[in-house]
Amino acid sequence: MKVLVPVKRVLDYNVKVRVKADGSGVDLANVKMGMNPFDEIAVEEAVRLKEAGVVSEVVAVSCGVAASAEVLRTAMAIGADRGILVQSDADLQPLAVARLLKAVCDREGPALVICGKQAIDDDANQTGQMLAALLGWSQATFASKVTIADGQATVVREVDGGLETLAVRLPAVITTDLRLNEPRYATLPNIMKAKKKPLDTLDPAGLGVDVSPRLVTLKVVEPAKRSAGILVSDVAQLLEKLKNEAKVI
Repeated sequence: MKVLVPVKRVLDYNVKVRVKADGSGVDLANVKMGMNPFDEIAVEEAVRLKEAGVVSEVVAVSCGVAASAEVLRTAMAIGADRGILVQSDADLQPLAVARLLKAVCDREGPALVICGKQAIDDDANQTGQMLAALLGWSQATFASKVTIADGQATVVREVDGGLETLAVRLPAVITTDLRLNEPRYATLPNIMKAKKKPLDTLDPAGLGVDVSPRLVTLKVVEPAKRSAGILVSDVAQLLEKLKNEAKVI
């Protein structure tokens, strides 16, 4: 069974985000980039399924600029067998990415797609669901445990009231939550081996997909700085502030 794992190149989660002076977007010049943390969890889960003998091949896919090949090499260092880069300099939005991934799925024929539930740059939480809809496949989101057996995936997912268990028929799309696993670190020998693994480069036009943006970002602003708190002398003053200034009571 083949598993497809989409991975995204995003701003490193340890880097402080800065907005461009003109407010047109986030400043990505000379900052550290890396793999989306939720996608790391997806790669780790796919590799674990392969190590368990459930999966025969793990294919990592990334859509974006040429530098996205770096995160594919990272995925292959973790354990993916090969990588596919759909190279585009356009501003790829969730629907465009879902359409590109559908085209790759039609080409590769996987039985399972495991992807991060969301990317930490836009927090859209849309691509996995859109991909399942476009493919007409089963979907299970926010997975905290995945078991594959007898042509179906049993997924424990986190909901507001606790845990929910779903059984979905393959082929399916699964999106990963934080508590699914703890991704391994890529060792130096595996990083060297990853450089020799195959990495194919495709383009949206070759896949027959229009990636023109459907949404326009008008302006990006940083959150307003919080003002310093104040000390009150007694409970009566606290209640007065809460009622008249904060207006929460």
